[in-house]
Amino acid sequence: MHPSRTVRVGEVISTRSQDAFREPLAPSGLMTYELSETPEAARDATGPTRHAHRLRLNKVPEITVFFWIIKVLCTTVGETAADLLNEKAGLGLTGVSVLMSALLAVVLVVQFRTTAYRAGVYWLAVALISVVGTLISDNLTDNMGVPLETTTTVFGIVLVVVFVVWYRRERTLSIHSIDTTGREAFYWLAVLFTFALGTAAGDLVSERMNLGYWLSAVLFALAIAAVGIAHFTLGLDAVWSFWIAYILTRPLGASIGDYLSQPTGDGGLGFGTVVTSGLFLAVILGLVVYLMVTRKDVADPARVARQAA
Repeated sequence: MHPSRTVRVGEVISTRSQDAFREPLAPSGLMTYELSETPEAARDATGPTRHAHRLRLNKVPEITVFFWIIKVLCTTVGETAADLLNEKAGLGLTGVSVLMSALLAVVLVVQFRTTAYRAGVYWLAVALISVVGTLISDNLTDNMGVPLETTTTVFGIVLVVVFVVWYRRERTLSIHSIDTTGREAFYWLAVLFTFALGTAAGDLVSERMNLGYWLSAVLFALAIAAVGIAHFTLGLDAVWSFWIAYILTRPLGASIGDYLSQPTGDGGLGFGTVVTSGLFLAVILGLVVYLMVTRKDVADPARVARQAA
């Protein structure tokens, strides 16, 4: 028999596990709002309610098909735009890196100041961080002569450190609880290094295996499909499934971008960086405007509250 405990009126009794790391993700239509018990809610409890909840707004979109489409398009733009600016702007790799990093910093300030997910600001930050992540890898490899094996290893270690510190501080890596400044900072830091790692690892695989652009794209698409199969059929953890797929979309998008933009003599279709970047940016803009109007990647907080009631 368990000993009984006297419960005072207004006391909050929490029954929810705090280990959100193992909380499963739905395959689509995932909530971007989270009902969670907080110390503030506990202090504000004044009636004999059993649970006190506070509705907290998530700062990132739901994981829908639109998320993955725009993500791949952004990685493609990251590859082609970095090449375009380096070749056409005349700033050099270092100058372009400084310019894009400054723009990213401005957009991230706006992103952090928002109180909820805003599609336009969020995806602009992703597009810019894809360019900056690519430039970080390219600077180390092209300007400093660091081997791709070294950059891939270093970026992988840094990303693991980010995840470890994130989890130790927040007890979750779930993207469905990016509702504090600390979690958002870890999220964007992880995103930056997934782009850098994806760039380095993608270049390493493509160069060492000498597959060409379209075969490389097929290889990385199959790898992403394998992650999806492992998640839905073998029970691979949802959080790790997401982040592994997130990393793999970077070399996938880069391979697609190179295949479209590079000259036919180099194995591409010869559209050039200007046409390829403009085309993909137009599609990204169209999809983001659509999401801003329809809000298909934002959960309805009233519906979430009714479900929790």
